[in-house]
Formats: sequence, C-alpha cells, structure tokens
Amino acid sequence: MSLRRFRLFRRFGLPERLIAVLLLVFVIDVICNTVLFERANTFELRRDDAQRIAENLVLARRAIEHSDAEERPSVTSALSTAKFSLTLIDQSKRYRGSLRLANLRAQVIEIEPELAQSDLELHLESIPRDGNIGGSLRLADGTVLDFRTHARSAWKLSIGRFASLLLPTLLLMSLAWLLLRAALNPLRSLIRATRHFDAGPPRPVPERGPDEMRELIRAMNEMQERIHQSMVDRTHTMLAIGHDLKTPLSRMRLRLDDGDVDPVVRDGINHDIDEMRMLLDSIQAYVDTGGTQIPAERIDLAIMAETLVDTAADRGARATYEGLSSLEIMARPVSIRRALSNLIENALHYGGNVRVGLRRDGGAAEITIDDDGPGIPEERITDALQPFVRLDTARARDTAGMGLGLPIVRKAVRLEGGTLDLRNRPEGGLRATIRLPITTH
Repeated sequence: MSLRRFRLFRRFGLPERLIAVLLLVFVIDVICNTVLFERANTFELRRDDAQRIAENLVLARRAIEHSDAEERPSVTSALSTAKFSLTLIDQSKRYRGSLRLANLRAQVIEIEPELAQSDLELHLESIPRDGNIGGSLRLADGTVLDFRTHARSAWKLSIGRFASLLLPTLLLMSLAWLLLRAALNPLRSLIRATRHFDAGPPRPVPERGPDEMRELIRAMNEMQERIHQSMVDRTHTMLAIGHDLKTPLSRMRLRLDDGDVDPVVRDGINHDIDEMRMLLDSIQAYVDTGGTQIPAERIDLAIMAETLVDTAADRGARATYEGLSSLEIMARPVSIRRALSNLIENALHYGGNVRVGLRRDGGAAEITIDDDGPGIPEERITDALQPFVRLDTARARDTAGMGLGLPIVRKAVRLEGGTLDLRNRPEGGLRATIRLPITTH
C-alpha cells in the first residue's frame, strides 16, 4: 500500500506536489505546536524557584499597593532586580502570552494563596530579553504589574518554541529542494538528449517526473521520431532520384555514339552528361556522410593525405605535402578521404595550387589545406558551409557542382568529433583547418 501511494505521488503534477508539501508542513506544524502547548501547560519549576517567584510577587504587590500613586514608579524600580524586573502598565496594555503556564500558576498560588485574587497570569516569553518567564497581576486599583524573571528549566520550553517555528520552515525548504531536484532530473535528461540529437536513429528519453514533464518528454520523443522519419524519407528520395537519373544519362551517352551526330555537338553533350553525373555523385556523397552506422577504423592520416597530394601532383597540379610521415587515428576512412579530396580539389580549382600540412597538437591531429586563390569574403564564410550554396561572386563562375563540397567536408569531420575552420590568409588565399581527435583504440 505504501509503495502504491509513493507511485501515486510520483504521478502528481507540480501543483499537486506543492499542495501535498504544504499540507505535510501544516500537519507537522500543528503537531509541534500541540506538543509545545501540552508541555507548557504541564510545566512546573523546582520548589525553590517557584517559591522565589511567589514571594517576590507578594512582596512587590504589597509594597506597591501601600505606596502613594506618585511614589509607585520609584518603588517598582527599586524592587526590580536583574533576575526579576517589574513594570507598572495600564490595563489596556496587558499582554497575555500565547503559551500559558497553567501548572506553574497553580504551583505559585499554592505557595502564596493570596495571589489567586490578583488575576495572576504566567506565560513563556516569545523572545527572552529580561527573562524567559513573563506574567502579570492586577493590583487593587486596577493597575497591572507586569514582571519578567529567569528560570533555567524554562529554557527547554524556549528551545522547543524556536524548534516549532523553525522545523516547518526547514522541512518546507528541504521538501521544496527535493521536489525541484526530482522535477529537474527528467529535464536534465531531456537536455542531454537534445544535445546528442543527430541524424541517427532516435533515442527515446524515459518518461519520468510530474505529468507536465512526462508530456514534454513524450512530445520530444515524438518530435525525434518525426524528424528521423523525415530525414530517412528525404535520403531515400534523393538517392532514388540520383539512381533513376543515371539510367537515362547512360542511354544518352550510348546514342551519342551514332556517327550522324556532329562532333562538336557530341563533345558539348558529353560535357553536360559528365557534369550531371558529377552533380548526382555530389548529392549521394552528401547523403552518405551522415552514415553513423559505419564503424570507425584505424587509419594513417599522414599516408592518406600524402597519397592524395601525390595523385594530384601526378596529374600535373601544383600540390605539395609537408608534415608528419605517420599519424594513426580512429575514423571512417571513406568519409575522411572524401573530405580531404574535396578540400584539395577546391584549392586546386580556385587557387591553382595546394599545400597540405599535418601536425599533432596535443590530443588532436591538425590538417591544413592552403591555396593562393581569391579566398572567401568574411561575411560569406558561414554561407560557404551551407548545402547548395555557391559563392560565384567570390570564386570563378565556371564552377561545377551544387555547392556541396564544403558541407560534405563539415559533415564528415563532425561525424568523427572534429572541427572544420575556414579563414582567409593574411598573405592571400584560403586556409582550411581540420582538427580530428587522436584515438587509436
């Protein structure tokens, strides 16, 4: 039964939990005050302390009542001591404490029965100043004699009074802290899931916490599923379009073999077909770089970069490599090779040359690809990393492709937990810097 109630409390929303906490604090406050009132009603002093209070009150009452009206203030002051202070007040200003000491009053009257006719009242002081026990009695002319005294055993009641005031507050703070912590734990899980949200399969967040939090997590999980399904549909559509277009392109190339086609026309159409195939390959490469399911392998980044540079140099391009002769990392070789190849080809196309460097910087491998081209306007660098954006105003206009080269590089690098940075070199040209974490196991 207790487990069922606990589970029911966990299903409460935030308003219901707050009400439950307030009710619990209210009940504890009532219990504490009830116990304190009961202790105050049954509180008694040691015989000698009670006798001291009784005798002081009787002597003070007799002395003040037998004094003239103008002498009473000075008499009252003379009778006061450090442990028993007296004050004359008006009947309208008489204070009767909230914690009446009924048994102590009976104890004092038993010692001095004449005080029973003086409307004697004893109470526990809220804030001990001149004493921790206070009270008052009425003189024959209706004037009220207010008094304060100290009693060592009364400190227990004072401490209990403070505890009854502080305990509900401390309990409320503790329960509020636990409530907020319990409510924020699912929110923290949701934040972590949001940060790790990517193109891979959705990772549902467990539905925990109040009803409002459960609804938020459920909506987040449904959104993950919709986004993932949308991305899968887009990927399949793009791949299907690319596959279907390659077939008519192949037929067009076969028909160009007909001898009746003018050679100049044939060359122009062949050039257009090659460009269309390259566009389709770019689309497929951009889609494939999201392949998080492909396992990482141990690759030698230095050998891969140097091989790509040598291949470009063999074609007559001005390509050079400078850096480490060997540097192994764990990465997906196909996507990293494609990323480096794209950057090298971009540098050759736009700058006419390329210089590739590789060094180890702490726990990362840093690859730089420099060219001597026109660079990219500072305000367009961010745009250059967006898919299907071509910076024709910054680069040559005879540019093939669909603006997917740099986005492909960025996706491939991010897949390995690395970073891509583009910036113009002070001496001219563009520098692309790739940083990849070095992990060999």
